[in-house]
Amino acid sequence: MAAAELDRIDREILRLLMQDAARSLAEIAQEVGLTPTPCWKRIKRMEEAGVITGRVALVDATAVGLPISVFVSVETGDHSADWIARFAAAVESLPEIVECWRLGGDVDYLLRVVVPDMAGYDAFYRRFVAAVPSLRKVTGRFAMERVKSTTALPI
Repeated sequence: MAAAELDRIDREILRLLMQDAARSLAEIAQEVGLTPTPCWKRIKRMEEAGVITGRVALVDATAVGLPISVFVSVETGDHSADWIARFAAAVESLPEIVECWRLGGDVDYLLRVVVPDMAGYDAFYRRFVAAVPSLRKVTGRFAMERVKSTTALPI
């Protein structure tokens, strides 16, 4: 489904779901001016098209004992298919990595890692570098304050 195929009502449904996915179907339908059945059909169509990729509960990391966010930049000298597969497997196997982005420019990858404390980061770091060969440079930058965080896209 292309962005052009999303009409005003689809976009409003998405905005409401991004604000609170636990909202009832009846509430969403009323807010967008539909009855529940056509509203549900729109939601299902957007799920089937991959526009809506899931519904989750957002959890406060500090409340569950993971108050430290570290942004880890990774540079490698190896860009072979085997290395990329091994790197991807390592990233998947380390639950502290909650995001991984491949970048253009002087840094190859950027990871967002959540840990309970410095000892937790050190333990993560040791497992990470042991699992991934040919790392040229790994740099951790510790977040001091979250200024903005949202999962809602500006649609």
